[in-house]
Amino acid sequence: MTTNPTPLIVSFGEMLIDFVPDVAGVSLAESGGFIKAPGGAPANVACAITKLGGKSAFIGKVGDDEFGHMLVDILKKNGVNSEGVCYDPHARTALAFVTLKKNGEREFMFYRNPSADMLLQESELNMGLLKQAKVFHYGSISLISEPCRSAHLTAMKAAREAGTLLSYDPNVRLPLWPSSDAARDGIKSIWNEADFIKVSDDEVAFLTQGDPQKEDVVLSLWHDRLKLLVVTDGEKGCRYFTKSFKGRVPGFSVKVVDTTGAGDAFVGSLLLSVAKDTSIFDNEEKLREALSFSNACGAICTTQKGAIPALPSGSDALALMKSKAN
Repeated sequence: MTTNPTPLIVSFGEMLIDFVPDVAGVSLAESGGFIKAPGGAPANVACAITKLGGKSAFIGKVGDDEFGHMLVDILKKNGVNSEGVCYDPHARTALAFVTLKKNGEREFMFYRNPSADMLLQESELNMGLLKQAKVFHYGSISLISEPCRSAHLTAMKAAREAGTLLSYDPNVRLPLWPSSDAARDGIKSIWNEADFIKVSDDEVAFLTQGDPQKEDVVLSLWHDRLKLLVVTDGEKGCRYFTKSFKGRVPGFSVKVVDTTGAGDAFVGSLLLSVAKDTSIFDNEEKLREALSFSNACGAICTTQKGAIPALPSGSDALALMKSKAN
């Protein structure tokens, strides 16, 4: 009997350095020192998958500078395939200064004018990786400017033609868009292509300009190609919608230090479950189990600073689930 090879999940977009104040609850101006943390949602997702024992690759561009090489080293150390990463000889690796407010929530100040990730070209895409992928995952930051936008659209098309599942987490970062309307239009421009979409309650409010707790508001984001729409509600857990069922899975309450990467830990975990068994879209029991596990992964990620260093292993998540079940 042949065993199926571990399915590959390819993540596309930005990888950057987050500078996080070493003391929570102070403004960037007040902060005395910063901790250097690797970041960028699609890269975080790729690392979340390998941390849980899955197989992932990252496609994107960094600067041919110390920070760019550091980021690729971090991918490699985390077991992520980095064959799809290019170096730009002229542009710098993107930086973001992140303020941690008292409640662990964040504000961002970005240095990208233009940064290397924005300059990825269609001709630089690693098509071989895209064609091997079971799932192709992306955000919306790569849609903001050319040439990266065209590369993103080409990658989606190639993945779709190869029969790959398309996964979208818009990860709204308003300061990076020219305006709120441009962000809404840009994020929605590829909305109807995805098989799976994950949005936070705040993002539902932003995209619909309605109340994210109202089901009809959430369902205005549904489209016919979708197999699964998930709304994350922070520590309250998440809501799920498929063609044939819908529901809510409660979250886990933990002591929150830094919410950075929690959504990415959640998404990485869920994509791994989907890649291993696509019948999850039609099996509510399996889906609820996977979502509970993803909630646990997201919760653990909030208990320490930074995204990638805080990503949980499967045994961490199971231990949290077990401790709360008793």
